[in-house]
Amino acid sequence: MSQHSKVAIVTGAGTGVGRATALVLLREGYRVVLAGRRQELLDQVVAEAGSAASRALAVPTDISDPASVRVLFARTTEAFGRLDLLFNNAGANVPGVLLEEVTVEQWQRVVATNLTGTFLCTQEAFRIMKAQDPRGGRIINNGSASAHSPRPNSAPYTATKHAITGLTKSTALDGRKYDIACGQIDIGNARTPMAARLATGVLQANGTIVPEPMIDAEHVANAVVHMASLPLDTNILSLTVMATTMPFVGRG
Repeated sequence: MSQHSKVAIVTGAGTGVGRATALVLLREGYRVVLAGRRQELLDQVVAEAGSAASRALAVPTDISDPASVRVLFARTTEAFGRLDLLFNNAGANVPGVLLEEVTVEQWQRVVATNLTGTFLCTQEAFRIMKAQDPRGGRIINNGSASAHSPRPNSAPYTATKHAITGLTKSTALDGRKYDIACGQIDIGNARTPMAARLATGVLQANGTIVPEPMIDAEHVANAVVHMASLPLDTNILSLTVMATTMPFVGRG
């Protein structure tokens, strides 16, 4: 199937990696449904797409709410008739909170967005992808470098991102019979509003505060689009895109 007839949903599309990925997908000819909490941010991204905006649909969505997720996927099939790509990108964090001081409400909010929201979207994607003709599709989960190694004081975020790795593998396995491929992209220091604090200095495991190098979010978007461009009999199960000199590989 030509990418010019493919349909994608991007969650967290109003800012950061989601915004960049939605714009690159539109540039590559996809029809793109942009999901996020704030309509005004989604509308801004659609406006940035220029002539490609006619292939974009902004759907305000709370991915932690099953009813909101059902509306998102129903509007996608109503508008475009199918679904070929789901990029589970939306995420939440409570950075810099001591483990023993994380509130139950903070924990539940991060779990509801990062893990439950990804599961709910994946479930709806399965229901569409296994029934459509041509059958199948691809799901890409945003894992983060925190799916491998934690930062200090990041228990809720790190726990959910480790869980995303398990969900990715289960999705890849359970999707085989439906021609659904699933992979994970783990990102280290993309220049986004959520990660902006890293450039000014962030706590390291040895207790020092160190600025960290950043990369443009469009490099991540291009990697997502490459994963999506592969035929469904080929899958990148795990891909790490990171600032080359960030303190991740080795001992800092």
